[in-house]
Amino acid sequence: MQVLVLNSGSSSIKYRLFDDSLTLLASGLVERIGEPSGRAVHRRHDGETTEAIEEAVFADHAAGFHSLIAALEQGGLGEDLGAIGHRVVHGGEEFVAPSLIDDEVVARIRAQVPLAPLHNPANLTGIEVAAGLRPELPQVAVFDTAFHGTLPPRAYRYALPTELYREHGVRRYGFHGTSHAFVARRTAAHLDRPLDELDLITLHLGNGASATAISGGRSIDTSMGLTPLEGLVMGTRCGDLDPAVLLHLHRQAGYDLDQIDAILNRSSGLLGLCGENDLRAIDRRARDGDADAELALEVYTYRIRKYLGAYTAALGGLDAVVFTAGVGENQPGVRARVCDDLEVLGIRLDAAANAAADVGAAPGGVVAIHAPDARVAVLVVATDEEREIAEQTLQALGGAG
Repeated sequence: MQVLVLNSGSSSIKYRLFDDSLTLLASGLVERIGEPSGRAVHRRHDGETTEAIEEAVFADHAAGFHSLIAALEQGGLGEDLGAIGHRVVHGGEEFVAPSLIDDEVVARIRAQVPLAPLHNPANLTGIEVAAGLRPELPQVAVFDTAFHGTLPPRAYRYALPTELYREHGVRRYGFHGTSHAFVARRTAAHLDRPLDELDLITLHLGNGASATAISGGRSIDTSMGLTPLEGLVMGTRCGDLDPAVLLHLHRQAGYDLDQIDAILNRSSGLLGLCGENDLRAIDRRARDGDADAELALEVYTYRIRKYLGAYTAALGGLDAVVFTAGVGENQPGVRARVCDDLEVLGIRLDAAANAAADVGAAPGGVVAIHAPDARVAVLVVATDEEREIAEQTLQALGGAG
């Protein structure tokens, strides 16, 4: 049986097709849906990757879905399609596990839209289009927030009036859950230890970034909050901030709520500190003596180090630190800055192993970069959120995986 994984955005559909042993068969992207000129990229993975590009007008998501199904069929794939797994960003407190989609589940996902107004509507569009065009297939929703459903109240409650939590759902939810879950299992397999015996800190570092404390396979704390804005410094998001900054910007500088929202989410983070959000370029500038780039790197890595210390305390010990996602997997300089002088936590890198780490070529997508005598393992693990969604889809259907 094949599983199609869909990640539906407001004007795009990303997809990957797996068989029931989780071998990747095909992948692609339909973008600029609803615009005058659209583009689709379809790739087959059968030993060598082959790519086909389609320039067309995709009037709506249904047209985009037709394009990807047609591409699969033309490539001799999709005949054994048995299920569709959907990425859904926010499950609120309603969903802490993958859910077989029916009308009730759709209604419950729709009820979470106020918590993710930019993402859940697009995810619902993908669900509704796929269900309408392939109604015979079971469909499963897999939620970015679900892995963090194990957070204890001391970690997810904010020190705000209780009615704000009860009436408006104001609490920490956390995100990147599929990534944190995936790399935690890969870490346990690499260490050849049961996941339920391990204390881990996983660092998903991309343009969006989050840290999670995992005890015995369960998320006990995570850096993102009600929204993905809280926590680590990110590409364009500020991360942790004194809430009174918002009041100051409004009262003293005259910014309205939309302007403040744009500043916090799209003009801050690394971009706000040095005018750039690509860490490769920032690192080059810092090595060339650019003071703003150097400061951006210091602020970025210092925030991560603070979370490492806090989460080691929350866990009561630490077996491994895991770097993943675009920055975590590909920026040895960032990893070195984060781990420098942390022997007090048992963290010590092997500089040569860190510089040479290539998860793309490593068995299982895992590379150890800690010193041989370090007390805590430090790993670089290639994340694969779509594969995690496919596996959870199969599990929800009682299948293999």
